[in-house]
Amino acid sequence: MDDYPTSMAALEKRFATQDACLNYLAGLRWPSGYVCPRCGAIKGWEMENGRILCAGCRHQQSVIADTVFQDTHMPLPTWFRAMWHVCANKNGMSAQNLQRLLGIRSYNTAWLCLHKLRRAMVRPGRECLSGIVEADETYVGGPKEGKSGRGAFGKQIVFIAAEVRGRKTGRIRLSHIPGVSGAMLVPAVSEAVTAGATLRTDGWKGYNGVTAGGYKREVAVENADELADIVLPKCHLVISLLKRWILGALQGNVGKDHLQDYLNEFTFRFNRRNSKSRGLLFYRLAQLAVVTAPNPRSKIVPPQDVVAG
Repeated sequence: MDDYPTSMAALEKRFATQDACLNYLAGLRWPSGYVCPRCGAIKGWEMENGRILCAGCRHQQSVIADTVFQDTHMPLPTWFRAMWHVCANKNGMSAQNLQRLLGIRSYNTAWLCLHKLRRAMVRPGRECLSGIVEADETYVGGPKEGKSGRGAFGKQIVFIAAEVRGRKTGRIRLSHIPGVSGAMLVPAVSEAVTAGATLRTDGWKGYNGVTAGGYKREVAVENADELADIVLPKCHLVISLLKRWILGALQGNVGKDHLQDYLNEFTFRFNRRNSKSRGLLFYRLAQLAVVTAPNPRSKIVPPQDVVAG
């Protein structure tokens, strides 16, 4: 049974200590009981230093090792409050606002915390989209519009795949791709969509190779620049919402180095848009955080990058 706080007050009361947070994360990481990552033994003892000692190979492991929280200097109760604020604000959270809400001194700490959580918002090994799936691309960021058609100077390309569920839009997948050739689009499709699905696209030649991967392709419109918003309505709804979210929540500030992180957050929010419980969203994010590999600052901030946004 899902176990989560139902309000900020309940969260702060329940997770006021490091030990309370560790016990909760241990339950999420090993819902059926402890399993040693080295030997597979299912018995271990908690040591005085908070680590778990495997009864089989004597391996010592922290609950937060190999998770988003590994090597963190920020207390876990603060992490829990950060996750709650991120989930409670449906339009997203800026690092500056998170810094203020958490009462921490460093803007960079809040910024790094947000990006680590964004990288946890995509579940490793998640299920691909299935059934009928619309696919298209769009351009985001950049100082100005470029040439018409598929190409925009200074902008980044986003691949969109959206499930068709009757008149409704199902789950989505978004990925930052370097180009719109078949060499870029076909792998993006295979990563997002289950083989055997029906892929509905415009007439762009970059999608010609998808049939070799086991997809049935439906060309909804031959001219990629005409009526695509009508015949690919799910994708273009997502595109419209994505661009509005980028302008509003992120003030349009989406550099190429961190664009996929922002796409992860948008996908997490969109796919759970009908959830009425902020506590359940917190629970899902915490579940993802304990199965996501560590992302140290060196992996998130490229050399000479300026932390902003």
